[in-house]
Amino acid sequence: MNEVVVVGSVNMDLVVRAPRLPAPGETISGGEFATIPGGKGANQAVASARLGTRTAFLGCLGQDVFGEQLAEGLRRNGVDCQGLRIRPGPTGVALIVVDGAGRNGIVLAPGANALLAPDDVDGSEALLASARVLVAQLEVPLATVAHAVRRAREMSKVVVLNPAPAQPLPREVLEAVDYLVPNEIEAEMLSGVRTGSIEDAITAGRRLRELGARNVIVTLGERGVVAVTGHSAEHLPAPEITPVDTTAAGDTFIGGMCVALVEGRPLHQAIQFAQAAAAISVTRFGAQPSIPHRSDMPAEWSRPPRE
Repeated sequence: MNEVVVVGSVNMDLVVRAPRLPAPGETISGGEFATIPGGKGANQAVASARLGTRTAFLGCLGQDVFGEQLAEGLRRNGVDCQGLRIRPGPTGVALIVVDGAGRNGIVLAPGANALLAPDDVDGSEALLASARVLVAQLEVPLATVAHAVRRAREMSKVVVLNPAPAQPLPREVLEAVDYLVPNEIEAEMLSGVRTGSIEDAITAGRRLRELGARNVIVTLGERGVVAVTGHSAEHLPAPEITPVDTTAAGDTFIGGMCVALVEGRPLHQAIQFAQAAAAISVTRFGAQPSIPHRSDMPAEWSRPPRE
């Protein structure tokens, strides 16, 4: 039985390091190049599995070498892949530039991710029924995400939605979400509220609750996290670290938060656990290679609370 099911994207990341991100129309010389497993859905599934929760993944791969490599990588990380679907054509790829400060710019070519359909969710209903938490993002078709969160809500599952990349969401989707986890750009686009300050981010979170989400956790990078619930609004500062590469930090946060929720931790602790995991990830290069295992976590988070 899996405790977390992730419905989402899986990509091969084509990553180049550069002294800075290029301006529009500009060509600059870069440095190290690597092909690294990624995709927001796959990253979140790997994070959940590495941090200690039985996790399954539902997504689409193409019929190519990248697809074979990505499927093997998910299995090697302990992710249940019975929900993987193979489609004609290429696997999704992400073109990523990482600058000297660890910031990144990303362009996605969705490939097979664009072919994940509501029927694929229905075909994995037993997988979903066995889980406690469903996680989704927006790198697969919105119709599929909407169907998945509705079915999870009907089954009384905990629904976590990372609304990335940012796009408008129907109210019916937001109303099915227990934990909406946008970054500040996504929160601003969905709420219509500028997020230049902590107070603004809280206002955006409150607006998103008015639109239907039960709880809103806005991630603010080095400024930490704002959590807005029906009872409170709280700012949790980020751990102080020197970043190497922020790729997959948000995905690590999502996976970590899901693990902590499955373990029965209150939301405040779940966010702190997720922040600790994300802080480790930004000190390492790449997407999935940067995601910590439970044994990498600080002592206070190294075991589930029941042990």
